[in-house]
Amino acid sequence: MSKLVIKNIGLVLSGDLDNPVLDADTIATEDGKITGIGAEKDFDQEGATVVDAKGTTVTPGLIDSHVHPVAGDWTPRQSQLNWIDSSLHGGVTTMISAGEVHYPGRAKDIVGLKALAITAQRAFDNLRPSGVKVHAGAPVIEQGMVEQDFKELAEAGVKLLGEIGLGSVKAGAEAKQMVTWARKYGIQSTIHTGGPSIPGSGLIDKDVVLEADADIIGHINGGHTALPDDQITCLCESCGRGIEIVHNGNERSALLALNCARELKQMERVILGTDGPAGSGVQPLGILRMVSMLSALGQVPAEIALCFATGNTARMRDLNCGIIEVGREADFVIMDRAQHSPAETILESIQLGDLPGVGMTIIDGVIRSERSRNTPPANTLPEVI
Repeated sequence: MSKLVIKNIGLVLSGDLDNPVLDADTIATEDGKITGIGAEKDFDQEGATVVDAKGTTVTPGLIDSHVHPVAGDWTPRQSQLNWIDSSLHGGVTTMISAGEVHYPGRAKDIVGLKALAITAQRAFDNLRPSGVKVHAGAPVIEQGMVEQDFKELAEAGVKLLGEIGLGSVKAGAEAKQMVTWARKYGIQSTIHTGGPSIPGSGLIDKDVVLEADADIIGHINGGHTALPDDQITCLCESCGRGIEIVHNGNERSALLALNCARELKQMERVILGTDGPAGSGVQPLGILRMVSMLSALGQVPAEIALCFATGNTARMRDLNCGIIEVGREADFVIMDRAQHSPAETILESIQLGDLPGVGMTIIDGVIRSERSRNTPPANTLPEVI
């Protein structure tokens, strides 16, 4: 039985859009789950690993809703090792695959694509690079697939589809049929949005997105080329699906999508991803950058912007993490405003567009990294005592 107590917390950001700031200075966990949130005097610290947060901020672990993993902690797109570990140092504790499309020699026949998806699902279920939870095994659907293929994938444990549009299925009606089959068997779908991003992909415009009716409007701000403004606005207004904004997309279009969601009073639909690794590189601080950018330029309170990368995604993706709440998985980031930030508090610094300094990441109640090697140095660092 493993216990962890984080005490002397200055600010607890819950990740819950409806209650983003908690009145607490201590969080207790046991066997990877949150068991208590409140005042230090109410918790027994005997036998626990104790972290003194030293007045800094605790948030849920960040969730990257859109990545393209391949094998372990390696990406052939950049011939780079340890990109997932680098993301951990940017506060990311969970990743969602939008398709293992960069796999060298990726099979595009139906037997092969199913085999790759099942292999990726199994591999990342057995391996957590640096402790990061990678939900992988997302087949890129191709023409000729039938309902039985989706049934077999689901029975094998596959729960995601890769971005619709990266394979040969690009027509709305054809995509809709496969989305319907996937949904029938509990497989969540994401659709590519905008212009081509890799060889073989193509333009997916609003008409295709609306007809396909996938669960997530993948990178609504383009990857890398965004749709015209009126199409982005139409997508936000015409369906109730997830509005995914990514680091590798068009920043102006990202702000447009955010403003649409705000005007619709549907901010719970906004989730964040990096869409990396990609041609633009690996972005270990991509989620933190999106939080700061949307807060600063989108005029969103920092504690709300953080929900886009935590609780919103957890609920949209049906995950038991992303919110600091009793019974949920004990994934946390301990952070503080960066040294020499002109702001007085971490929330003010994020709203100025500054990145916070990560002092510690915790996954399932286990410390996975301490002072980040990638973020600016935090003004104050937590300490294991």
